[in-house]
Amino acid sequence: MPTTPTPLDGQPIGSKLERRVLAAAQAALSRHRYVSPLDLLGALGWLPGNVVDRWRQGRIPVLEREAAVPASRLLEALEMLGRWARAEGLHPGEVDYIGATRDRRRLRFTAGGDPEVERAYRTHWASAALSESARQRLVQRRSAPPDLVVHSAVTQWSCVDCRGTGELLVSEDGQTLCLTCADLDHLVFLPAGDAAMTRRAKKASVLSAVVVRFNRSRKRYDRLGLLVEPAGLESAERQCLGDEAARLRRRERDRERRAEQDVALMARMAEQIRRLFPGCPASRAEAIAGHTGLRGSGRVGRSAAGRAVDDDAMTRAVIASVRHEDTEYDRLLMAGVSRIEARERIRSDIDRVLAAWRSGS
Repeated sequence: MPTTPTPLDGQPIGSKLERRVLAAAQAALSRHRYVSPLDLLGALGWLPGNVVDRWRQGRIPVLEREAAVPASRLLEALEMLGRWARAEGLHPGEVDYIGATRDRRRLRFTAGGDPEVERAYRTHWASAALSESARQRLVQRRSAPPDLVVHSAVTQWSCVDCRGTGELLVSEDGQTLCLTCADLDHLVFLPAGDAAMTRRAKKASVLSAVVVRFNRSRKRYDRLGLLVEPAGLESAERQCLGDEAARLRRRERDRERRAEQDVALMARMAEQIRRLFPGCPASRAEAIAGHTGLRGSGRVGRSAAGRAVDDDAMTRAVIASVRHEDTEYDRLLMAGVSRIEARERIRSDIDRVLAAWRSGS
């Protein structure tokens, strides 16, 4: 692999920018056996990694607006990259940049949205030494939708829907949502640190999200852990029970769970749920009461109406449980369907379950 810039079309390298572009491109090719526009622009210092991270999280609508140089300068560098890559015999492949948002939108690089310019940003140039199958795997890997992201708050905030607040928030289109309004409050937090547990819990969860916190001193996001489904965590723990540390952690979690449960309140909630929905299995009513009444969860069962075992509060708790447990709602969200559309699609499924439970059948 060349270690010095190769002239374009056999001509002497002209501008200082051209020399920088070709040097950065060849360095990337040597390291990864492919060159991406974002890696190149990052190496030039025009698009820092933290800016790209915020853009991938859906917090920046158009990437070129956050660059350290004008859009015309970015395009000039991409044109140089393309000419050099074709002269080197590299193979182009288009990568889909999908946002870490609930709607899994295709991210925009430019304000104008010109298809050719957008394509130039998405095109990765792979080494001719890679096989066709290897190049296809590269494109598939780079096009895979990123994890959903939940932020640990570093400043005061309030939910745009319910005006509530909390430790964790979801950012969508520059607005903040609490976990309840984002339909993520049924997930449980798994701290980072155990790679096997994290990997297994994520694999066993239909819906999951990475929890990050912005580190002001380092100017970057630190990964704190993962939000996963309770069943996914239970499955991962069963697989890891051979590990003494996992057994200790499981016992500690069980102890904390028992300490936090208000047994009397949850019994009244379960009884009220069975009164409103006589067809609801007793074990399910108890599970719903335990979930919605967990201390510190911020769920409807911990509200004033919930603690008073209000009919409306209990009905909303049942609906939330049916939504996540008895419909395709979570799968639709992970597939990129918006919350509003997903709720509309599964409305009839919820109504059918509630009707059966109310009738006692």
